[in-house]
Amino acid sequence: MEKKAIVLLADGFEDVEAITPIDYLQRAGIEVTTVSISQSQIVTSRWGGIKLLAGSTIAEFLKTTAEEKIEWDAVICPGGMPGAANLAASGEVSALLKDMAANGKLICAICASPAVVLSPLGLIKGKNFTCYPGMEEKAPEGIWQNSKVVVDGNIITSRAAGTTGDFAIAIIEKLLDKETAKKIADTVLLK
Repeated sequence: MEKKAIVLLADGFEDVEAITPIDYLQRAGIEVTTVSISQSQIVTSRWGGIKLLAGSTIAEFLKTTAEEKIEWDAVICPGGMPGAANLAASGEVSALLKDMAANGKLICAICASPAVVLSPLGLIKGKNFTCYPGMEEKAPEGIWQNSKVVVDGNIITSRAAGTTGDFAIAIIEKLLDKETAKKIADTVLLK
């Protein structure tokens, strides 16, 4: 059965922290759906704001998922500011993340998102995690690790744009297997 992942997008997200996982997961054969928390067109945080078009809005996504009883295997929260804060402010995003966590699905967050999005929902309480340097102060209930990527059960966290390749490979390994993850890492020359 093909694995399915959601990448949540909000105005002000860090470009590479969304695009790299989308690309690497698709290379691995994982179906990826991009979901905007507001309008279909989202503006990134870098280069004066690159405009991207999401696959659907969160309202459309939730409706379709419920109607078609679609099962998702993973959700990815890119960082960047104010992107992470915009994700955290969405009640629909919070409900989706809590539901997926309760069902043992993979919750992935990078940069500011582990502290800004996951922490207020209690999703890293007592769990090992990492995030952008200094943001760990906003997540005192978690166990911060000084690592590029941290996997603790169904939670995968990473530090910043420079660790995004490793983050995406960790997601692939968890969703599929080490062999596929290594193949993708080798293909993109990730060292």
